[in-house]
Amino acid sequence: MDIAATVSMRRRNGQVVEDRFWATEPARSLASTMPWRTFRWHKGQKHYSGTYWSATMRDHVIYESRLELTRLLFADFDPAVRGIVAQPFLLKAVLEAKVRRHIPDYLLLTGQVPVVVDVKPLHELSKPEVAFTFDWTRRAVESRGWKYEVWSEPPAAELENIRFLAGYRRDWLFSAEVLEELREAELDGVPLGQAVGCLPDRPEPQVRSAIHHLLWTQSLVTDLDRTLSPSHVLRWAA
Repeated sequence: MDIAATVSMRRRNGQVVEDRFWATEPARSLASTMPWRTFRWHKGQKHYSGTYWSATMRDHVIYESRLELTRLLFADFDPAVRGIVAQPFLLKAVLEAKVRRHIPDYLLLTGQVPVVVDVKPLHELSKPEVAFTFDWTRRAVESRGWKYEVWSEPPAAELENIRFLAGYRRDWLFSAEVLEELREAELDGVPLGQAVGCLPDRPEPQVRSAIHHLLWTQSLVTDLDRTLSPSHVLRWAA
């Protein structure tokens, strides 16, 4: 059953626009918002808030927990994601004679349809209030042909690898000449430990970091389901 939801958002100039029809509000309007609420710090706070510099956005994006930061890393690493908006809007709907409100954690803009993301630890998903909120949110999001995702803890090795490669996401730190030489090198099928020596006229640390940057941009790919090591075989992306 479709849900007659409304959406409120905060414009970049600080103006609050309230109770627009969710089903017809353009994606471009929702993609250019400020976070509905800003994070706060206080003594005894149980969650960890902060800002992450996103290579996708070339700007800072907020998060309210370490798990949200993890989802940000994965979104920033995903080449299909072209935009990331934190706490993009407030959804409201009347269900069971009560006004329900929910602020999703992220809106991801992709080359296909937008993806609305809620981040929640796995052990909390079975709570009735959480399941109820995510259920009606999913129905509201999917009613307009968008995707909805509830995201919990990822595999440990994959997270470790992406967190490591994120250290090489700032493209201006890498020599364009070295990157171009690597793109012309025969690296397909070469182990990572051997690849770092493929440009003998360049310092090995410079080559190694450039390879890590190409892995971050996914120009080069390798198996991220196990911790990166010199034995990891490199492949050029299709």
